Amino acid sequence: MSDYFIANQNFGKEDLLKQGEYESCIFKGCDFTGTDLSGFEFSDCTFNGCNFSLTSIHKTSFHGVQFHDCKMLGLRFDTCNPFGLSFSFHGCQLNHTSFYKTNIKNTVFRGSQLQETDFAEANLTGAVFADCNLTLAVFDRSILERVDFRTAYGYSINPETNRIKGARFSVAGLPGLLEKYHIEVEK
Repeated sequence: MSDYFIANQNFGKEDLLKQGEYESCIFKGCDFTGTDLSGFEFSDCTFNGCNFSLTSIHKTSFHGVQFHDCKMLGLRFDTCNPFGLSFSFHGCQLNHTSFYKTNIKNTVFRGSQLQETDFAEANLTGAVFADCNLTLAVFDRSILERVDFRTAYGYSINPETNRIKGARFSVAGLPGLLEKYHIEVEK
């Protein structure tokens, strides 16, 4: 980690970031596609309309970070610094992203695309998936206790291999829970 520290600054698409710690900063329209943000620290920052597709975030720290309308295809959150890992996603594209074995309790995913996203062995206790597309998302040995799936769609969750105590589902989501049993649910 470098000694570079910056707080309460706004960054736009033309700004280049230096490895260091960013606190309470706002990033708008930044394109990080294919860049290396490994080892960076972001605390209480907001990213609006940024592109993180295929960005390296190895050992990157995210503490209380908000992502709004960001393109985040193929990110490996499972390689981030796990200490204090916390963020929320609003209107983001997170297809083909990995949260494998992450501890991301109470994370809010709102209006986001999470197709083919890997949540295997992740602890999502208390998370919210509001109006999210979870088509082909992987939930295997995941902790999904008290997770709100009521408005999520496209998911397939095996109740026998995931902990789902207290999770909330809508009637429309029942096929995603019963798929393993090859049961047809009709209206």
